[in-house]
Amino acid sequence: MSADIIDGKAAAATLRETIAVAVAAMKADHELQPGLAVVLVGEDPASQVYVRNKGVATEKAGMRSIEHRLPADATEEAVTDLVRRLNADDTVDGILVQLPLPDHINSARVIEEIDPAKDVDGLTEANAGRLMLGKPGLVPCTPQGSIILAKSVRGNLSGLHAVVVGRSILVGKPLAMLLLAENCTVTMAHSRTKNLAEVCRGADILCAAVGRPRMIGGDWVKEGAIIIDVGINRIEEDGKNRLVGDVDFDAAKVRASAITPVPGGVGPMTIACLLRNTVIAAARRRGFSDPAV
Repeated sequence: MSADIIDGKAAAATLRETIAVAVAAMKADHELQPGLAVVLVGEDPASQVYVRNKGVATEKAGMRSIEHRLPADATEEAVTDLVRRLNADDTVDGILVQLPLPDHINSARVIEEIDPAKDVDGLTEANAGRLMLGKPGLVPCTPQGSIILAKSVRGNLSGLHAVVVGRSILVGKPLAMLLLAENCTVTMAHSRTKNLAEVCRGADILCAAVGRPRMIGGDWVKEGAIIIDVGINRIEEDGKNRLVGDVDFDAAKVRASAITPVPGGVGPMTIACLLRNTVIAAARRRGFSDPAV
């Protein structure tokens, strides 16, 4: 067996095209152009790349991209004041505070200042609670993209055993909730899980989100499993810098039925789902039906 490679770039491109159609319809029907505001504090190189890519993707989808850059020594109050102004700005439909923030700023406190209706990262307590309760809300982008990719392989996930390795509030926990909503039986595994390899071998869908390069070996994978690798790890190998996932790709692909590569798997879906959340937020804030995205 050699696994099908799940093409996250192609899936993201298709989703962005659908979003662009929805944005064009909003402009035609309501004279509305959704706006996404991104707040960047400091000069972290990776964050600057992410923000630039988000801005380009936002504009290509026909939406307004608004960037606010603050110096690394900006106070927590300056950041929260900016978030409050964006909350009050009716031309802004989505607010994203780029993480990580400098150490002197309490990230949780800043995130909680975001209006839940504009929380396109899905990180506020209000949206996390709605996800837990199975109510409509804005869902974290990476978990949402992971579900879309899993369903691209097998449209109906009902009844499958999903193992999520990692329990972060950014990925692991919301991903588990989304899998439950798809009627999967979900096991959450983490650093304290006993017999972790054996737990992973029971997964029909194995989701890795721990941030440890190639931690999950090929012999941890059930024959025919779907692997969603959320990890993005930079390593030095053969004298080169490489990006690798949390799964040993070469060893796992001979046992899995389908697997996401790193790069080119879940990563592209994260920005596409951010745009999806923005256009949904724009519609809901004005009492429109959710667009078909």
